[in-house]
Amino acid sequence: MSLEYFNPVRSVYGVGALSSLPGLLGSQRAVLVTFPEARALGLVARVEALLKDRLRGVIDDLQPNPDVAELSGQHEAFWRDAGDVETIIALGGGSAIDTAKALMVGTSSGRFDEIVAALSAGRALEPARVKRLIAVPTTAGTGSEVTPWATIWDRQRQVKHSLHLAETWPSVAVVDPELMLSLPAGVTLQSGLDALSHALEAIWNVNATPLSDTFAVAAAREILAALPALMQQPASIMLRARMALAALKAGMAFSNTRTALAHSISYEMTLRYGLPHGIACSFSLPMVLERARGRSAERDRVLSEALGPLNDAPQRLASFIEQLGVKTRFADYGISDEQADRMVAHALTGARGRNFIGALEAA
Repeated sequence: MSLEYFNPVRSVYGVGALSSLPGLLGSQRAVLVTFPEARALGLVARVEALLKDRLRGVIDDLQPNPDVAELSGQHEAFWRDAGDVETIIALGGGSAIDTAKALMVGTSSGRFDEIVAALSAGRALEPARVKRLIAVPTTAGTGSEVTPWATIWDRQRQVKHSLHLAETWPSVAVVDPELMLSLPAGVTLQSGLDALSHALEAIWNVNATPLSDTFAVAAAREILAALPALMQQPASIMLRARMALAALKAGMAFSNTRTALAHSISYEMTLRYGLPHGIACSFSLPMVLERARGRSAERDRVLSEALGPLNDAPQRLASFIEQLGVKTRFADYGISDEQADRMVAHALTGARGRNFIGALEAA
């Protein structure tokens, strides 16, 4: 049986890695896509100083969890005004990088609704024009810097789209832990739990391989050790660096497996109940682990490498998450047992839910 692992993203990691931007950009011209607070934090000025006249513009009017209503105008304005720009630099968390991925692929008409229509209908999308992407995460968790997926929300229709093309892989990921020092506690926690979910979801996954397991186990073990310490010492560059590297490893793991049941559950929790993504995809991890253990001797072996003995692992995982201040039961979010059962059953039928090792038996 042959196995494959593919990730074309060049990763540059370490304190001060942002300074490598001029060399990575080369002679190309760029637009910076970033979050609104980046200017006040001095991040925009740092990029401007590094790139000088090669930086042709800044797009910073972003909203969390990019929605088609906002993306439509941004996308059409970008392609109307892009001119000689060859590269987009995405600086921020998952929302900034996802927005950049939505912007980097252009249609022949310049209209974003062509992309939305293709996603809604499940049709193959062949972009007429493409920009290069350099992703610079400011959170340790999204994994979007080393994956091709962008989540696009349509809150009016209460649906979530996944943009995934060969063209939406970033060209380069620049992971600089120094950029994460200013993260608020809430974002640090949410992004760290998102990374933990990525690691575990890559293990209880029908697409897992020995190489994705190597990344996933290392990421999970490091997050379990480093995240509580980081929450107590947010100014520690050493702990920021440990979490940044763990999140990068988790991204490398699920870049090949994709996510599974916990993420499938999370989409409804975010759309209907307003939970931030990192909480929405991690609160159910103990429940999903309970469903995963015992399904496969090989998967149990890998899970035990990440979590220790599996006999009480769901309880220990729940305790870990709850000690960080996150509730782990559906009832804690006002969801009845009957509603939760329906939600899980529906999540198992989704594209991500079907990646879960127990999906076939549940169906």
